[in-house]
Amino acid sequence: MPGFKVGIDSHCLQPLGLSHFEVLEWAVRNGAQGVQFSAGWPEDKGDPDPGLLDDLAAQARDMRLYLEWGGGQHIPLDLATNAPKDIFDGNRRAAEQARRLGTSTIRSYSGGLMRWKEENPPTETYLKETARALRDQLPMLRDNGVALALETHFEFTTFELLRLFDMCGAAPGDCLGICLDTMNLLTMLEDPLSAASRVRDWVVTTHVKDGGLMHYDINMLSFTAPAGRGVVDLAGIFRLLGETGRPINLTVEDHGGSFLLPVSNRSFLKKFPDMPLEEWDRILKLVAGTEKRLKAGEIEILNDENWPEVCEDRVREDIRAVKEMVLQTRFEA
Repeated sequence: MPGFKVGIDSHCLQPLGLSHFEVLEWAVRNGAQGVQFSAGWPEDKGDPDPGLLDDLAAQARDMRLYLEWGGGQHIPLDLATNAPKDIFDGNRRAAEQARRLGTSTIRSYSGGLMRWKEENPPTETYLKETARALRDQLPMLRDNGVALALETHFEFTTFELLRLFDMCGAAPGDCLGICLDTMNLLTMLEDPLSAASRVRDWVVTTHVKDGGLMHYDINMLSFTAPAGRGVVDLAGIFRLLGETGRPINLTVEDHGGSFLLPVSNRSFLKKFPDMPLEEWDRILKLVAGTEKRLKAGEIEILNDENWPEVCEDRVREDIRAVKEMVLQTRFEA
């Protein structure tokens, strides 16, 4: 089993208003082994001077931190209006920055929650448009030596991501991959361990995050939780990733917030046609486990507005807990 490095996503520390360089310093002080800047270099700050990127890469090397980049998108539509949107130039910008930094992945995120709105086109439309856009970008990504890592966010299920890669004619190890967000899978009504098994060979980066799923009146609610205290089988997912034999960094990405899943709406559930019945059974077991932990006071829902008060302590605890899980899986192996 390959050794894992445990790091953080800069998004965790957003309330602190740190620069990229200060995030690296925070990581070293608090036991992280790397940083993923999942938003890359914000476009509203303009293009960074190449020397600045060189300095960032040098500082990460000096601190012996892994460095991962972001700022990519994959759906070529404005998800507020569904109007066409050019994502090629933005992805090329992110790819060139990643190449300069010496990192081989770009986290890609397009917003999501499309199927939560009845007026939106079917998911198949988004898949076709995404495949069309990404096919055109494959040569550019290869030229820059980077993989676009589509996050398991609130856009596509793992079943759909696999279909998307097939529509692009892509194969694992090329220039398309997955950023595996372990908690977001709950919000997409997937059992995280089963979903990770489906896409294991495509995973190139991670967002390690625990969470829960509970009944909420006649619907469901997903929410984040400290690593090791929710119902996501993180240790099982780490074992799966370890079996690939590839070095994959475990990047903690934690935050507050909860997400309503309107499962009482039959039309909403119909938008998840790939889910096998046995996986729904696993989801219900996760709900029971969540509600047991809530009743025992082991976890609670943390609102977004309360995240700034706890972010540093919770991310430190996440780092410690994930490192312990990694150590345990090594002993088991």
